Amino acid sequence: MKIWEKGFSVNETIEKFTVGQDRVLDMYLAPFDMLASKAQANMLAQVGLITEFERQQLITGLDELLAQVAAGTFQIEADFEDVHSKIEHYLTEKFGDAGKKIHTARSRNDQVLTAIQLFIKDYTERTAGKMLALAAVLLQKAEAHKNDLLPGYTHFQAAMPSSFGLWFSAYAEHLLLDLALFEAAHAVADQNPLGSGAGFGSSFPIDRAMTTRELGFGQLAVSAVGAQMLRGKTEKTLAFAIAGAAGTLGKLAYDLVLYNSQDLGFVTLPQEFTTGSSIMPHKKNPDVFELVRAQANRLQALPNDIMLATSNLPSGYHRDFQLLKELLFGPMMQFTNLLDILLFALPEIEIKAGVIEQAKYDPIFSVENINQLILAGVPFRDAYQQVGRAVEDGSYVPHREFHTTHLGSIHNPGLAEIDAKFQRWKARSSLFARDRE
Repeated sequence: MKIWEKGFSVNETIEKFTVGQDRVLDMYLAPFDMLASKAQANMLAQVGLITEFERQQLITGLDELLAQVAAGTFQIEADFEDVHSKIEHYLTEKFGDAGKKIHTARSRNDQVLTAIQLFIKDYTERTAGKMLALAAVLLQKAEAHKNDLLPGYTHFQAAMPSSFGLWFSAYAEHLLLDLALFEAAHAVADQNPLGSGAGFGSSFPIDRAMTTRELGFGQLAVSAVGAQMLRGKTEKTLAFAIAGAAGTLGKLAYDLVLYNSQDLGFVTLPQEFTTGSSIMPHKKNPDVFELVRAQANRLQALPNDIMLATSNLPSGYHRDFQLLKELLFGPMMQFTNLLDILLFALPEIEIKAGVIEQAKYDPIFSVENINQLILAGVPFRDAYQQVGRAVEDGSYVPHREFHTTHLGSIHNPGLAEIDAKFQRWKARSSLFARDRE
């Protein structure tokens, strides 16, 4: 039951090794392979390579398979090498010769590549939506707590006053920056390789513009050779996008672990969001954010995994590319899970007001003392040394009353400006989903 069957059997050990995890991982590709096959059937009928009746049979069968996917009943049994052979077998068993014709003017190379392009395009659209939703939560938190001050840290030492408005909005703004990488990944995935065959096109008069329109691709990958070179490039581009955003999420999670500690105590998690110790009854551990941090760190290695699997390969298809499914599909789902858990947990975080009023944070106002001396006409370097000596000899009295005015500062965090960036991305992200039903 292989679409390349030629009348001989493959050694069982060799087959097990070469099939790998395809039966499991191809479940992600199944609906996209079916959609691409529908476009293929419509195009074959349009150019006269199959009859209208055969086209209708194929569309009916493919719609049945799509219904199975939607219902969760579609399976790739052990008899089949991959999703492609399962689909063709189903169509052939049901419709005879019509099923055998679906592969006309198509190679498994451009078949799987088209499914992957559609899968990653869909993934970037859905992921962009979740990232925007998380940015919205962060902006809401920033607005709600823009007047709540907290100590800002550098080198793990209290440094200067900050605010939750600045802190929450910083992560919102960086998620919007991360969206630029997903937009790039979407642009690479939005190229239609169907019809490139094994990388050299076909002598049949196929209509590649038609399948591009039907599948909702923004552009056609024109060169048959270049279309095949998308394998690896698309996955690598997405890997960089995931790694970039994972860096943001990991840093956010680390901050929350620190801020939730007894020593800092800037935020509080609901009790039901924490775990306990088997020996220390007082412990309420922020495991959810520690796991987000660990998984985000792992995801930042993803581009390296993809590059190592595809480096130094010439143009054309190579079976090495099969490993990209194992390397990428799992991390894609892990990144989605990180977004989902943060969307669930972040709205429930409670902010502790007044933490900056503790005497231990008196030193972080030293810069304000310097600024007051500067306003009184003292040169900066002299003011710096004067306040430094006061801190050392114990005569320092913090100037806690201050007001910032410039954009992006404590009392002018620029939330409206960041929200404008958010709204622009929200409008652009609708372009991602323009062809989705």
